[in-house]
Amino acid sequence: MHIQSIPMWVGSSNNYAYLVTDEASKDAVIVDPANPPEVIPVLKDATSSGKINLTAIINTHHHWDHAGGNSKILSEFKDLKLPVIGGKDCESVTRTPKHEETFQIGQKISVTALHTPCHTQDSICWLMVDGDEKVVFTGDTLFIGGEVHRRQSPPKTVHLRPHFLGCGRFFEGTPAEMHTALNKTLAGLPDDTKVYPGHEYTKQNVKFLTTVLQTEPVKKLQSFAENNVQTQGKFTIADEKDPTIQKATGKTDPVEVMAKLREMKNSM
Repeated sequence: MHIQSIPMWVGSSNNYAYLVTDEASKDAVIVDPANPPEVIPVLKDATSSGKINLTAIINTHHHWDHAGGNSKILSEFKDLKLPVIGGKDCESVTRTPKHEETFQIGQKISVTALHTPCHTQDSICWLMVDGDEKVVFTGDTLFIGGEVHRRQSPPKTVHLRPHFLGCGRFFEGTPAEMHTALNKTLAGLPDDTKVYPGHEYTKQNVKFLTTVLQTEPVKKLQSFAENNVQTQGKFTIADEKDPTIQKATGKTDPVEVMAKLREMKNSM
């Protein structure tokens, strides 16, 4: 599995699109290609040179800064008749897999849809596995460190019984739903699953984390963020867990911890 990150709107919302290729067959999908002027040149170069066979668009949720480029991509590559795989409200969507439904990219990549409603009700995280390599594309459901998303979907920090260090705002859902999304659905993935979020927010997120935690993992994350522009794919599900964060909230009930952390981050 080869993953090419495509930064978009750098300096403002700092989104990522991801070009994921099955190296055995060259079949590829593009995840969240929201800004066509930045994504189309990459796709044209890869397809025209024979490096990839573009087979689908995949979306993590319907917000315009994730799915808003679908129609333009389809128009540019109309001969390919690409399906759009994502939540029911995504632009030009043609297929919405059920929770835990699987499909293949090429010969070796297995994809599993993980429904994680809260940030939006159509949020889906995509687990991709190629042999021993495991990655998850989390959109605005899980971030590295937790963040404030300023476009249509401002992310924040929430943590629970594994207490994940970062997630998106609850635009269409509740703390209970985000608790399920993070601490059950995503926390249930293998610890070595690498996280590819929808935005580069780690440096900003660390600013909040250091106000409530001074643990060694947070210090290491802070150091990495200060010395690296991009952090996607560099941290795992295990890295995103911290059982000590609930102490900062004064709460013990997992859903109350989630709600309090959201409130604390929102007020920062």
